[in-house]
Amino acid sequence: MSEADAGDEPADMGDLFDELEELEDLVETDVAREQVRETMRVAMVASAAASPFGRVIRGYDRADLTEALLGSLLFGIPMAVEGGTQEVGTFLAPRPLFLGGTFAFAVALVVGIIYVADFQDVRVYRPIFGLIPRRLVGVVGVSFLTAVLLLTAWGRVDWGAPTLALANAVVAFVPMSIGAALGDLLPGS
Repeated sequence: MSEADAGDEPADMGDLFDELEELEDLVETDVAREQVRETMRVAMVASAAASPFGRVIRGYDRADLTEALLGSLLFGIPMAVEGGTQEVGTFLAPRPLFLGGTFAFAVALVVGIIYVADFQDVRVYRPIFGLIPRRLVGVVGVSFLTAVLLLTAWGRVDWGAPTLALANAVVAFVPMSIGAALGDLLPGS
């Protein structure tokens, strides 16, 4: 760590991971890189044991998807039974710009919760096409699919009117995506 980086703030697990990632890029042999990766795994375990918040979160697996699903359902079930969801969906259906903006707003909220709000130190690990974070795709995908399936299964949407059904699903998706993002970052992630 350089002197400029040290500042007045004490080092934390995020700083350790930054240093290990730099070291991983510097080592020249596969054996040495594997040793650095193993050190990172040990540091992650130690980070998880130390505190449920302020940990470094890397990777995305079934447990994370399950947590996102639970958060999505906790925030989404009230939306599925609330009549206001259909009222807003009816308003948005003939306004594709507002409908797209609502969906984009929900995705921006998810990005903000996961990557900006700093609840946890979330690292992007093996992004899809080298660009799209797996965690973002998982949280958005699980919450949108849950919205569509829940509203369809409970008869809250009629896919005979697909634009209106999609608009209702997007309205329910907004709080469900927030719940999914928060659920994914719960302690124990």
